[in-house]
Amino acid sequence: MPEMKHTMEELEAMRSLSMEDKVDLTKDRIKEWIDAHNGRVYVGFSGGKDSTVLLHIARRVDCDIPAVYCDTGLEYPEIREFVKSIDNVTWLKPEKNFRRVIGDYGYPVVSKETAKRLYELRNYNLSDEYRNKLLGKGRKAIPQKWRGLIDAPFGVSSKCCDIMKKHPFVKYERESGRAGIIGTMAEEGSLRLNSWLRYGCNAFEMKGRTLSRPMSFWTEQDVLEYLHTYDIPYCSVYGAIEEENGRLHMTGCQRTGCMFCMFGVHLEKEPNRFQKMKNSHPIQYEYCMREREKGGLGLDKVLDFIDVPH
Repeated sequence: MPEMKHTMEELEAMRSLSMEDKVDLTKDRIKEWIDAHNGRVYVGFSGGKDSTVLLHIARRVDCDIPAVYCDTGLEYPEIREFVKSIDNVTWLKPEKNFRRVIGDYGYPVVSKETAKRLYELRNYNLSDEYRNKLLGKGRKAIPQKWRGLIDAPFGVSSKCCDIMKKHPFVKYERESGRAGIIGTMAEEGSLRLNSWLRYGCNAFEMKGRTLSRPMSFWTEQDVLEYLHTYDIPYCSVYGAIEEENGRLHMTGCQRTGCMFCMFGVHLEKEPNRFQKMKNSHPIQYEYCMREREKGGLGLDKVLDFIDVPH
């Protein structure tokens, strides 16, 4: 395990920078990545607000940087239409669709970390030591609240992210010789925070696939401020940017990752993402709630099991 390259104090100092300084620092990280790879880079573009900001900044550095989008079939229809409006975008496709992935491995529920550990516990021949860690009280333990999922009548897994997003990009990188730049931020979860602490924005030393994450020190408020300040076009599914009590927020969807992903939905206030989808995208809502035996995704039984209204 590599030593931590950065500290929380450094991260907080970077977060306290002005917008202008954050943009300049992000541009510097992008330039460093471009130079290190002799210009053979690309921007991973999801069509969401974070990657929209990243692509805009990256093309201020080099207007010819290509964007790459993975069409998983899980995106809001507005996202796909927005991506079509952007120049110089390569479209990828995963080898398996979401329905097949959840059938083969299980549903993405609670969080990536918890889903991964539940899958290991249910499917692997684990050592007694590791099994005890998963069922104990330490850092690697499955939270007590979610141990009922060990015997759930459906599978649980975090593999959809790798199969539907990571693998197509890895294949693209291998075939094109380009190195990726993505818009993830440290505030989005412990895995991304710990990765930044170990490797920084440009993860040259990361084992396996190396990536640039030049917006790691940004926050969602920074993203909204950038879109608003520079009047950047973004996907209509987010609605308008408004200010309330000194903070910016979107009037539409707050997140646009995969429409049917259940990671983190238990933390959302009502109306949650699925309750909103019922009104805004009834066709997609009906498909994801319909039983798998009838051609749907069967998310209703999973949401009921974790006591999330839908």
